[in-house]
Amino acid sequence: MSGTISAGAAGTWTLGDLTVNRIGFGAMRLPQHGRAFAGDAAPRDRDQAMTVLRTAVELGVNHIDTAAFYFSRLRSANELINRALAPYPEDLVIATKVGPGRDPSGEWLPMATPQQLRGQVEENLRQLGRDHLDLVNLRVSGPGAITEHFEALAALRDAGLIRHLGISAARPDHLAQAQAIAPVVCVQNPYGLGFRSAQDELVRVCGAQGIAFVPFFAIAGVEREAGGSGTENDEVLSIARTHGATPVQVRLAWALHRGPHILVIPGTGSPEHLVDNVAAANLRLTSDDLTRLETVHQAEQ
Repeated sequence: MSGTISAGAAGTWTLGDLTVNRIGFGAMRLPQHGRAFAGDAAPRDRDQAMTVLRTAVELGVNHIDTAAFYFSRLRSANELINRALAPYPEDLVIATKVGPGRDPSGEWLPMATPQQLRGQVEENLRQLGRDHLDLVNLRVSGPGAITEHFEALAALRDAGLIRHLGISAARPDHLAQAQAIAPVVCVQNPYGLGFRSAQDELVRVCGAQGIAFVPFFAIAGVEREAGGSGTENDEVLSIARTHGATPVQVRLAWALHRGPHILVIPGTGSPEHLVDNVAAANLRLTSDDLTRLETVHQAEQ
């Protein structure tokens, strides 16, 4: 694997009228070390966090995923983004999400009501220093209907506070409910190699409809908020060695190969890991690699 390291090497996709490189950055891990949302997590060094964000943009990342509930005892992802990157580059798309919330101590609050979503949107606007949000995902809670919540967001879109809408942690019926109200530019769900393979059909549906599919935990898989487990599948290791790549890069490249509408958002607080993640844009898996990885994907359910 060789070439200049740039997020643009993986190609682009359009979120509504916004063009982004297919390798983005997820900010969940930025405010702390260790497991996200852990009450005892050590806050990350501010300068290191801002260096990661600025380096990401220098490497061509122009799609950052964040949320107001991404914070540790001393750090807020949104405010780190604001401090590091404002005034924002013209091509930078910042996606956030609403629905869940945490109180100042970090305890989770009940899912927001439709009437409370405006307050969450305005909190994201304040923290990010924006007059509108590029993309807001409704993070779904449970299998129930999302009609009233999505109608509330569509009204905020009509009012100019939001440019585009998406859904997160959603089921196929949620996508249909949302589309009946307003255009949906992305579905953001947990998905990765050997992780949530039941999502394969929704990935296909999104591609057929021109909707971006944004997998989270594409690297961490079942470890979720804790990050990677430190162990790796033998096939993934073998393919990584063949290409002179890392297992993480193989996992990201596999996700990108699932379709041109896949936008990955690997997150890290390490400048070195960031560079490794973005370098996955240069990894071209062979048909044999993909066949072997498909066996891994179906076996590790």
